[in-house]
Amino acid sequence: MAKTNPFQFMQQVRAETAKVSWPNRREVVVTTIMVLIMATLTAVFFFLVDLLIRTGLVTTLGFFN
Repeated sequence: MAKTNPFQFMQQVRAETAKVSWPNRREVVVTTIMVLIMATLTAVFFFLVDLLIRTGLVTTLGFFN
C-alpha cells in the first residue's frame, strides 16, 4: 500500500468530509427527542418486567416459608 504524505492525507480528509450529508438543526432535535422517548419507554418496560418477576418470586418463595 502506498504511503501518502500528511498534506495529501489532509486533502483527502477534506474531500471526504465534503461528501458527508450533515443533518440540520431540526433533524438533530427530533432525533434526540425520539432517542430520549425510546430510552424512557425501554426503562419503564424493564422496570415493569422486573417488578412482575420480583412479585412472582416473592409470592412463590412465600409458599415455602
